[in-house]
This record gives sequence, structure tokens and C-alpha cells, in this order.
Amino acid sequence: MEKLKVLVVDDDREIVDSIAIFLKADGYEVEKAYNGLEALDIVMSQTVHLIVLDIMMPELDGIKTLLRLRESRNIPVILLSAKSEDADKILGLTAGADDYVTKPFSVEELLARIRTSFLLFSYAQTGGVASEGSFDTGELHINFDAGIATMDGEELHLTPIEYKLLCLLAHNADKVLTHQFILHEIWGTATKSDLASLRVFMGTLRKKIESDPAHPHYIQTHVGIGYRLVTQG
Repeated sequence: MEKLKVLVVDDDREIVDSIAIFLKADGYEVEKAYNGLEALDIVMSQTVHLIVLDIMMPELDGIKTLLRLRESRNIPVILLSAKSEDADKILGLTAGADDYVTKPFSVEELLARIRTSFLLFSYAQTGGVASEGSFDTGELHINFDAGIATMDGEELHLTPIEYKLLCLLAHNADKVLTHQFILHEIWGTATKSDLASLRVFMGTLRKKIESDPAHPHYIQTHVGIGYRLVTQG
């Protein structure tokens, strides 16, 4: 069986080499690049299944690289950055990233994120093994079989994590889902870092489905508890 290939992109060669060692030990094939231009050349010339992409790089930074990549490739991308502010995460996720890891990070965390990204990408491509039929409320429509969500007839361009979050909420419509429950369903863990990521992903999801994200109709926040998808009458 063909090994999954991960492209690691960072201008710090020691970081690239360290990540590569652990990825290979975990059974992945690895390609290396040290700036955005090299990364794009590799992606356009061979099959790559996932990219670990640093943001702060010379020549072509990670965000610009990601924007170019998304013009022609739908490959899972995990961003690496020393910046931990939500605004920076939102910028990366809006540009098309599937997940975000803040430096410094543990290799175990990165490997877990990579495994989750592969699972979620497969989930989004198939609509989920156990998710059949559709869901409708207000202008929101989810076709679980096709793995597509639309708002007022227009397809929503969701990342795999955004799509699974939306499906999870839809399957439990009008129920308050706790942070812990959502985190275990999406990432399999419930760390402080995961909670921060959940907040960011909910923010980007709201921007795509709410006409006024500051006053949401569909996804309600229950402060200190979790989130609820409210069906529209």
C-alpha cells in the first residue's frame, strides 16, 4: 500500500529534519522544503497528501503559499506559527488552512493533528460513513451523502474541520454540546490548545453561515459550556 506523503516546509532546517524523523518513524513518507516557492514546486510536480507549513518564511511566506496552493490543490494543510493570537489563527484558517499548531509544540501533538487531519479530510470527502441523508433548517442545507453544505443555495467552502463541526452540531440540533464533547469528537483530545482552536474554528464557521456573525441565528454560544445549533422555525 502506498505510504501517505507529508511535505514539511520551514526555513529552519533543524525543525524540518526533526519533524521528518518522527514522521518517518510513524510510517509516513516525507518531502522537505525550506521556503514557499520550493513547496509549490514539489506540490505541482508530485503527489503530496498533507503539508506542514510554517508561516514566517523568506521569499514567500506561509499564508501567500497557502493562497497559491488553494488555487489548484485541495490538500490538508497544518500551519505552524510562533504567533498564538486568535487573529493570526483566523487569518491562516481563512486562507484555507485545515489546522493550526503554535510553536513551541510537542511532536506528539503534531502527529496527532496530522492523523486527525487525514481522518477529517476523508470524512469531508465521503460525507462521513455514518452520515446519510440530509439536514435542513432555515437557509442551511447539508447533504451528508455528498459531503456538501449550502446556504441559500450557494455552496459553502468549508475546511474539513469546519464541515465536521457543522455536521456534529446538525446531528445534535437544539442540544447544547459541551466543549469537552466537541473536542473529543473532532480532535480526540481536550487540551487548552484544542479549546482555543475550537473557538477559532467556530468563529470562522460562523462567518460562513451567519449573515451577522456578531449576532448569530444558527450557532449559539453557551458561555463556559459549549455550543448549540438552533433550528430555524
